[in-house]
Amino acid sequence: MSVFNRQEDDGFARGAKAIVVYPEIGLSSRDPESRLDEASGLAEAIGLNIAGRASFKIRAARPATLFGAGQVQDIAARAAAVEADLVIIDGALTPVQQRNLERELKAKVIDRTGLILEIFGERAATAEGRLQVELAHLDYQAGRLVRSWTHLERQRGGFGFLGGPGETQIEADRRLIRDRMAKLRRELEQVRRTRGLHRDRRKKAPWPVIALVGYTNAGKSTLFNRMTGATVMAEDLLFATLDPTMRQISLPGVDKAILSDTVGFVSDLPTQLVAAFRATLEEVNAADLIVHVRDISHPDSDAQSADVEAVLTDLGVLGEGASPMIEVWNKIDRLDVEALAFHHQEALRRENVVLASALTGAGLSEIEELCARHLTTSHRLRTIILGTSDGARLAWVHAHGRVLDQQVNDDQVTLSVRMSDEDFGRFESRMA
Repeated sequence: MSVFNRQEDDGFARGAKAIVVYPEIGLSSRDPESRLDEASGLAEAIGLNIAGRASFKIRAARPATLFGAGQVQDIAARAAAVEADLVIIDGALTPVQQRNLERELKAKVIDRTGLILEIFGERAATAEGRLQVELAHLDYQAGRLVRSWTHLERQRGGFGFLGGPGETQIEADRRLIRDRMAKLRRELEQVRRTRGLHRDRRKKAPWPVIALVGYTNAGKSTLFNRMTGATVMAEDLLFATLDPTMRQISLPGVDKAILSDTVGFVSDLPTQLVAAFRATLEEVNAADLIVHVRDISHPDSDAQSADVEAVLTDLGVLGEGASPMIEVWNKIDRLDVEALAFHHQEALRRENVVLASALTGAGLSEIEELCARHLTTSHRLRTIILGTSDGARLAWVHAHGRVLDQQVNDDQVTLSVRMSDEDFGRFESRMA
């Protein structure tokens, strides 16, 4: 449930004025301005009106308010000056810090986790996506019962926001949340089983799967549309894609492959969402090839890349025995001549990197050729001759190889098949 749509509870809706505050704690690989840009983009993605922004260096986080007393006063003055309804803290807040800041700032306060959950709640389109978002939101709100969730099942009239719910009400809400989360987990487990069955069917139909991954707004959906001719939502907007989309494509030497567009990653991705969206990201785990799309024009491109790889490693996608990964350095149309020359030299020094612009189509053929090369490294074209009555072996060849041509002559079938060394070895053992 979106807090911005509960106008009867809080009085907020799309178009509300907000200021963004970034707490710069310790050493960070992020540029504060880039981080403020990203947080503002996240807020604008759900229709908030950004009226101000600021970053504050924090030597030691205060348990009560995160910020120092003087910094809290500064933020309060900034919020009052623009009559902000909402203060977005681009970091993690404890329930106590959130409540205390709301009291001091005289405005509603949400942290980065809450903001990202708002976006996911608004954008999730499939039944599975909505289940995942609700589970994540319940997990997040479980520790914030004093200020929320009285709408679940009230033991007394009214919303209870002024006086706060009693202990009995809080315990009742906790029980309701636990019960609802258990039900959602059961439903998501069914989704995982269904996805597993779908993947098994795809393996039998032997079409390789290519998964596009990358930081949010890196251009994955634009590249997906360019490669497939689809019209997936591809706006200059953070988290434009939340639900996985799949399309069939052809590549040089690969007559059929499945391209999957996945949810974008983001720094400090809420742990609730990493867990709740594991079912969605399992599509990446099952892929034969990972295509990491990077916005190479972004000043924090390297840090964004590190964030993506950290999450993929967490999910077991990267590491020993993992599927190969290539990088697409996207948005070269935004680079000046000097930067383009620099990145071109960098790409030449590395394997499996393509410079591209999904917007203009530059580098598309190189991407397709590199994908095809990885998918067909161990897939050789082989000629197999079987008897027309040998239905079991014919079916096995069709299930484990890509049959490019089939000629029937009297009692023989001649097949031109692209098959991996491993599967061809298995075929030969069946013939023995």
